[in-house]
Amino acid sequence: MSLFWRIFLLNAAVLVAAGALLLLGPVTVSAPVLLTEAMILTGGIAFMLAANAALLRLGLSPLQRVARTMTTTDLLRPSPRPEVAGHGEIAALIETFNTMLDRLEAERAASSARALSAQEAERRRVARELHDEVGQTLTAVLLELKRVAGHAPEPLGEELRQVQEITRGSLDEIRRIARRLRPGVLEELGLVSALTALATETPAPDGLTIRRQLEKDLPELGEEAELVVYRIAQEALTNTVRHARATRLDLSLRHTPGGVELRIRDDGRGFGDVPEGAGLRGMRERALLVGAELFLGPGPRGGTEVRLHVPVPNGSK
Repeated sequence: MSLFWRIFLLNAAVLVAAGALLLLGPVTVSAPVLLTEAMILTGGIAFMLAANAALLRLGLSPLQRVARTMTTTDLLRPSPRPEVAGHGEIAALIETFNTMLDRLEAERAASSARALSAQEAERRRVARELHDEVGQTLTAVLLELKRVAGHAPEPLGEELRQVQEITRGSLDEIRRIARRLRPGVLEELGLVSALTALATETPAPDGLTIRRQLEKDLPELGEEAELVVYRIAQEALTNTVRHARATRLDLSLRHTPGGVELRIRDDGRGFGDVPEGAGLRGMRERALLVGAELFLGPGPRGGTEVRLHVPVPNGSK
């Protein structure tokens, strides 16, 4: 029975009972009203109001839970759905709200997958152009500088050799950028080798020590899941190097019951009150793509901890 009909029938029953007492019973209303009659009328009205209030509170309490869920819902942080309670249109409203959340999460996941796929394709294109075009051009310049420096008189030859070293450094930097844009080692040698190369090639500031503990005997996660783990590790290391002011960073990858866990901890200054930026939101979106659980917060001894648990697909060992 809907809330409307329950309230209507309650009020109708009270009014019919009161009318029956006035018409068929000994109850009357004098003019002027006697004290006893006024007390009876006041008690009846109070009872009617209390019954209506109790019925409304019980009937509308599920809506209050839905309202609290609406104010705290974040599609990047899936949470349990509100329990379907109440009757009639209240239960239908909660079911509709839960269905809407399911649809919104599915649509966001699909749009995020398309956006991240386009992003990875653009990364591969830029990396290929850096390697094939800019890298080859700098290589040709480097060889030409070497040839000219060998025939040039001093001190011009020394200056050309200095330019040669600068060019070689630029070529190495372009190759490093290309590897970060498109982790070829991930496709060729696997996740552990890619994370090892990432930790080694990440330009750490003075005073920061990067320690890694990577298990080699890990179950197969699939290409998409491995790319998610790599990108989240890359973003976490970049954030630590740029913002954390840490002296120690621990990178670990291990097999856990039901999946694989990536954990990155540092002893830096933590998040503080700074709102999440595009980098952290991107990490959450990537985690949702493969059904992984992502924790971003303070570490057990301060600093920042990034913990990603990726479920193992059925049949993987």
